[in-house]
Amino acid sequence: MKTIVNTWALLLLTLFLTACSDNADDPVSLEANPLEGFNLLSRINSNNHTLEVYSEASQLTVGYNELYLRIRDQATDTYLSNADITWMPVMHMADMDHSCPRSLLSPTENASVYKGFAVFQMPGNAEEYWDLTLNYQLDGQSFSVTEQIDVREPADALKRVNVFMGSDGTRYVLAMMPLTPAVAVNDFSAMLFEMETMMSFPVVEDHVIKIDPRMPGMGNHSSPNNEDLAFDPLTTRYRGKLSLTMTGYWRINLMLQNANGDVLKGEPITETNENSSLYFELEF
Repeated sequence: MKTIVNTWALLLLTLFLTACSDNADDPVSLEANPLEGFNLLSRINSNNHTLEVYSEASQLTVGYNELYLRIRDQATDTYLSNADITWMPVMHMADMDHSCPRSLLSPTENASVYKGFAVFQMPGNAEEYWDLTLNYQLDGQSFSVTEQIDVREPADALKRVNVFMGSDGTRYVLAMMPLTPAVAVNDFSAMLFEMETMMSFPVVEDHVIKIDPRMPGMGNHSSPNNEDLAFDPLTTRYRGKLSLTMTGYWRINLMLQNANGDVLKGEPITETNENSSLYFELEF
């Protein structure tokens, strides 16, 4: 009987030592990077924190930009959650300063990642530039930092945002949402903002954006089965359908109408008028 007990004791000891040895050889488990594959556009060091701005795009460009933010504690080398963050992009021009349409910054499924969008109306240059102010609270303490950011024209130089004065005396910003075009009837959307002040750009509701896509290099022909953009209150976007019948350069002619059907900007395409003054561009 004693021999059986000793055998079991030896077996248990061997299993225990093997398990300890295996655990000792395991690598330290690290948190998966929730923004792996995204581009780090800006790293701002301030207040013993590092604020990191990410995007799927490789740079900030004129038009719609979806952005992600994380706050790293430099002392503990960990990312912080449960911050209350606001932001203010500002363009410093020779004779004025103005902001741009933007969303609130809100937490994502990963509590250390915050998400928002900004619609930049113009690029910076040697004399005029954008900066970004971030105000945030952590554990009852308030912090603020301002850093210059680089906003450029899109590499393809295609028009994705319009800034204009409507016939109603209101200044608008109309931005095309990101699109991967295909020879098909594509889901198509845009966002419309009113320039209420130089720093405030609320979303405009209940208008209609009429679309007429044309191929200037192919006799200015259009396409069937397009649907004008109507306001969607759930997403605060204007949604419709864009029919693209072949690859190449397309000019998406637009007309903006208010709820009464009054045309605020843009013209219909006719035999004598090939282009609207309000338009987006794409090429694929």
